[in-house]
Amino acid sequence: MGLVSKLFAKPKKKKKKNQPATKDTSGQANDISRRFLNNDLSKNLQTILNTTGNSADIIIRQIDLADEPPIKAALVMVDGLIDDKTVNETIIHTLLTEYSLQEAVSIEKSFDYLEKKLLPITNVTSVYDWNDLFGKLLSGETIIFIDGIEKALSTSTRGGEKRAVTESQNEVSLRGPKEAFTESMRTNTSLIRSRIKNPNLWIESFQIGKVTKTDINVMYMKGIANDKIVKEVRRRLKRIEIDQIPDSGFIEQLIEEKTYTIFPTVYHTERPDIVAANLMEGKIAIIVNGSPFVLTVPALFIEFFQAADDYYARFDISTGIRFLRVLIFFISIVGPATYVAVTTYHQEMIPTLLIIAIAAQREAVPFPAYVEALLMETTFEILREAGVRLPKAVGQAVSIVGALVIGQAAIQAGIVSPAMVIVVSITAIANFATPSFSMAISTRVIRFGLMTLAAVMGFYGIITGLMMMTLHLCSLRSFGVPYMEPLAPLMIKNMGDTIIRIPLWKMKSRPKLISQKNIIRQGDNQQPRPPEDNGS
Repeated sequence: MGLVSKLFAKPKKKKKKNQPATKDTSGQANDISRRFLNNDLSKNLQTILNTTGNSADIIIRQIDLADEPPIKAALVMVDGLIDDKTVNETIIHTLLTEYSLQEAVSIEKSFDYLEKKLLPITNVTSVYDWNDLFGKLLSGETIIFIDGIEKALSTSTRGGEKRAVTESQNEVSLRGPKEAFTESMRTNTSLIRSRIKNPNLWIESFQIGKVTKTDINVMYMKGIANDKIVKEVRRRLKRIEIDQIPDSGFIEQLIEEKTYTIFPTVYHTERPDIVAANLMEGKIAIIVNGSPFVLTVPALFIEFFQAADDYYARFDISTGIRFLRVLIFFISIVGPATYVAVTTYHQEMIPTLLIIAIAAQREAVPFPAYVEALLMETTFEILREAGVRLPKAVGQAVSIVGALVIGQAAIQAGIVSPAMVIVVSITAIANFATPSFSMAISTRVIRFGLMTLAAVMGFYGIITGLMMMTLHLCSLRSFGVPYMEPLAPLMIKNMGDTIIRIPLWKMKSRPKLISQKNIIRQGDNQQPRPPEDNGS
């Protein structure tokens, strides 16, 4: 067994309280099999060094609190995870100066004296076992040991390097807040709390990952969120058994309702204003330490076509833009498939002059329309992926120049027709206009499937594919809520914030299936009115 396994193993025999630890063959104290801390300071420190492999970033500072009676203590911390200023100026300075100025305190009372009277730290807790101690130590807290005491003090000194709050790179907004989440979970929760100053905004803490011990917060509005959905989120998080959680994408895949679907059933965003708005609708946010993307559940299909700008602009402008996004979605999935179907099976549906022009262009092309479309779409996907993976300055040049050069060269070489290049280009631009990146990826997969059906059955294949996609969407659920709500099942009262966006003063209630309590969010007298005549 490794050192960590021995540390948390259940002891076979119960030792007496003051019985010295047995020595192993190397002469070191074989105390790591104990679950609880030892009252011997040197043995506790040696256990930490043994368990961490004497790592270079483990800092141990031993100090003398008093000479009469002699009280020895030690501070243990991890370099890079602590706030050096807090440790040096608040803890060490207090222990070395103010402790000696107080009246003499016995060893038995020194622990309570430090915890309750001396240390000017916001959060000071007692630690009794090694499991809790290593969890706090590796989270950036400073552990204080006192010789002769079988417990330790954990002081809140979390710090280290953090990325500043900057503008979102993936969800650009023309109007509204510019702040985006960072990799610090506590910074992310503060960004949300600054927008919802209400004590009913509750946060529950979880720690997932057998090895990484990743901190995860679940945030919801008590009294607005559906208690059954909150309970289901807890259940799915608690059943996760995995070694590591490096990003919220792991949580998304482990808690989603259905694995075998190309549509995202968990929404993620890096904008605090979007998360705050979702919380006020009764949804639940999942924040993972180390990830700048926050998950919100339950997720609805129509939600992936909405943007933050829709709520900061007038309702008529937002409604028009949403209709445009839905049209863009259909263009991105059926564009190449329609071209393949028309040129292969349904030439009679195209005006005569246009079909003559297309036939003249394709006369020198050696491939059928399906192979031509498949070749161009694959090439564009390669350019898109290369543009994403390369450095930003180089990636944009490769994606733009590569598409122009390759497209023009392919036309001159007679491999593809100009009409196909136009169709693929319009489809790609339409795909970029989708607000959600996860939904944009889904449309790219659907596009290849519909192209294949169009090559086999023409428009009948496209219609069959769209019907199968619609049935699949209607069968999906996100934490028990129908994925297509309020379109299927049809709920007229919730239709005001879907493809259309009614004026804000008409949005009197929250979505009923998501929030089943306190669904009224504003009063009745919100409609704009002209100034009242006061008789003057």
